[in-house]
Amino acid sequence: VQLQASGGGMVQAGGSLRLSCVVSGSSFRSFTVGWFRQASGTEREFVAAIRRDYNTRYADSVKGRATISRDNAKNTVYLQMNSLKPEDTAVYYCAADSQIILSSIPYAKHYDYWGQGTQVTVSS
Repeated sequence: VQLQASGGGMVQAGGSLRLSCVVSGSSFRSFTVGWFRQASGTEREFVAAIRRDYNTRYADSVKGRATISRDNAKNTVYLQMNSLKPEDTAVYYCAADSQIILSSIPYAKHYDYWGQGTQVTVSS
């Protein structure tokens, strides 16, 4: 299984970006896919996740500003980020796992597969 994240870039505060994560393999429909981010000098933190039943979960820091969605026909998960703030600046990673339980979704260590990351920079 391989994950390819894209869509990062530089935006001004208040702007929007849509990140994409393409997951290779025929078992995409069974995966929970999550987005995490890591700013320089900090630990990787949970942003959002979507389960195979389309149930979603968000970190409090992005709730109301982020929308995660999936397109099973394209093996792709999207993260739409609006009203971006300078504190959203980080490398964003997507991760996938087919066995993760609900309570483990926010924890990076429970995901088996990871993409390479895409940089998001928000200027004030």
